[in-house]
Amino acid sequence: MPAGARLSLPAPAKLNLMLHILGRRADGYHELQTLFQFLDYADELHFALRDDGEIHLHSDIPGVPHDSNLIVRAARQLQQQSQCTLGADIWLDKRLPMGGGIGGGSSDAATTLLGLNHLWQLAWDEDRLAALGLSLGADVPVFVRGRAAFAEGVGERLTPVALTEPWFLVAIPQVLVSTAEVFSDPELTRDTPPIKVRSLLEGGGRNDCQPVVEKRYPDVRNALILLNKFVPTRLTGTGACVFGSFPNQDDADKVARQLPATLPSFVAQGRNISMLHRKLQALAKK
Repeated sequence: MPAGARLSLPAPAKLNLMLHILGRRADGYHELQTLFQFLDYADELHFALRDDGEIHLHSDIPGVPHDSNLIVRAARQLQQQSQCTLGADIWLDKRLPMGGGIGGGSSDAATTLLGLNHLWQLAWDEDRLAALGLSLGADVPVFVRGRAAFAEGVGERLTPVALTEPWFLVAIPQVLVSTAEVFSDPELTRDTPPIKVRSLLEGGGRNDCQPVVEKRYPDVRNALILLNKFVPTRLTGTGACVFGSFPNQDDADKVARQLPATLPSFVAQGRNISMLHRKLQALAKK
């Protein structure tokens, strides 16, 4: 923890275990159905109080100006909407890949909202924080709520679900996938019939973005082909990360060791309650 930091919290990864696109809305967004589960693999954020109202993120992210970073935007929006006069110093230990489809930026924003709610003693409830989070990005509310969920709408209508908690091998093709390009591709499937949660939990579903991403990004297609030799493999979100599930860590580690050095990967357990919420629950008991 950096000197002076008072609170450290994880910003966990998520997987989209499936992603169906039902249609395009009048506002240009797409109507989705997706299934979120968290991973015990995370960025780490550290927070310290400031009494001058300033928000300072002390970690540079290449290509992301300080004031455009979702962490800074989340902090300032919470500050404005709560009329809080306090500020914060924030440090980020980045582990989750940018543009990977595992929620790095959205998770960082959610951890910022929950962390500063705790540090500034605002006592905002989850509903209020999730509503603010939605203004920052469609995936932010699921991280704010911290429970595995079936999501509808643009991803904001969440139904908590209890899933098995397997181990996942997540491979990280070394490309940045543009979500906007994927969703504007004329070949994207946009008419998948809606399904009920129950039928989804019995297995099934796919990622409607995967064919478009495979066509546009050969590195992603190659990673899918390679990993599919060992385990059924799927894209998460719009990628670039791809994943397969295993009953235990040893089996996942065994396959990870067989991947080439040019394809980085990590192994982590899927969890129905996020690392962030488990940490906050532990803090609340102190």
